[in-house]
Amino acid sequence: MPEPIVSPEFLPRLAQGGPFSDAERQAVYRAIYSRRDVRGQFEPDAVADAVLSRILDAAHHAPSVGFMQPWNFLVVRDAEKKRQVADIFARANTEAAAMFPEDRQDQYRALKLEGITSAPLNICVTCDRTRGGPVVLGATHMPDMDLFSTVCAVQNLWLAARAEGLGVGWVSILKEAEVKAVLGIPDTVRIVAYLCVGKVENFFATPELEQKGWQARLPLEDLVFDDCWGARHSKPG
Repeated sequence: MPEPIVSPEFLPRLAQGGPFSDAERQAVYRAIYSRRDVRGQFEPDAVADAVLSRILDAAHHAPSVGFMQPWNFLVVRDAEKKRQVADIFARANTEAAAMFPEDRQDQYRALKLEGITSAPLNICVTCDRTRGGPVVLGATHMPDMDLFSTVCAVQNLWLAARAEGLGVGWVSILKEAEVKAVLGIPDTVRIVAYLCVGKVENFFATPELEQKGWQARLPLEDLVFDDCWGARHSKPG
């Protein structure tokens, strides 16, 4: 059993539904705003078992459609398996570079997009789409809700890891079938996220892709509508 991070005496207060204390609220927002997709700053130190248990338990407490809890967490420490996954990435990344306009390909190739072998551990997060049975409460008309639920588990893990001083990098430039073959994942199970996890030298003040000029953060006011798609949100006051 993972070591509880929330003391039992706090549970009645949390269940009341009121706001967190100022310090607690600041800690939540700090984790959100300082979380980064880490690629190249991993240190070789092993992740303590207790810390790993806590972040996995945080992931397991994510919301899920119909409470089906479709996730599994495959922890990869074996150097050879990591090397094989890194080879899969390298081949896919070469293909990916050619998909961009010629004037962006050199910039793309210069980006560090994974830390598979440098991170002390990898975590493959999967979704078992059969776990809830043939009909899942809440997914009758939006059948991909199990995948979305698994992404919630990934975000929980990511924020908990940041609070623990761990970096996480999500590697998505992979061919799913090839990774399944390396890790022995059944055909019926989907890979949702392949994560690199470990202590890091530092966290960037802003996202790395933003710092390197790949993309800028969009203004929030351009993304919020009122009542109807395209109706610009009006700020109170």
